[in-house]
Amino acid sequence: MPPSTEPLTTVPVAPRPGELPLTTSQAERRRRILRAATALAARGGYEAVQMREVAESAQVALGTLYRYFPSKVHLLVAVMLEQLQGLREHIRRHPPTDADPAPRVADTLTRAFHSLQREPLLAEAMVRALSFADRSVGAEVDQVSVATGQLILDAIGQSGPPSESQRAAVRVIEHTWHSALVSWLSGRSSIAEVRADLHTAARLLALP
Repeated sequence: MPPSTEPLTTVPVAPRPGELPLTTSQAERRRRILRAATALAARGGYEAVQMREVAESAQVALGTLYRYFPSKVHLLVAVMLEQLQGLREHIRRHPPTDADPAPRVADTLTRAFHSLQREPLLAEAMVRALSFADRSVGAEVDQVSVATGQLILDAIGQSGPPSESQRAAVRVIEHTWHSALVSWLSGRSSIAEVRADLHTAARLLALP
């Protein structure tokens, strides 16, 4: 996730699962909503993201906002996905250079963590939304999981599909990254401990 409240780059706008692709004007309206929610979260965390204030800041009607995002949780999970997509584009332009995949993965996730560290209130808001998500947000949470996994797969850098053991390692690394983030946000882990955990988990890629 980038250090500012704007995504690092313009990424393709994905409609909610099951919906038709957005028109150009709908995509722009959605981007305004996400920018407004991101700015509010960066200033005040989860509680600062009030749907009426998001609508006013994005210059859309409250009913329109709810058509795009049925709840604050849906909205902040979408912010998380956008941030991950922006980070992926940034890392593609500036990829890790280590010869071995495990250090590349650890470097990628450490860079993602440092981006979150620069916006702790935004990070707290997004992680709380993921924690509060129920089945109605399941498809969106799955998109976040896929985006996180894709960061790891990109860092591995192989041309073909991952093996079953690699897929299992990616899942464990993803869980470790999320748990380390939650632990850091709650004050239970230091940045050094998070970095060490990420490097330890990434070494799973060396297992047969």
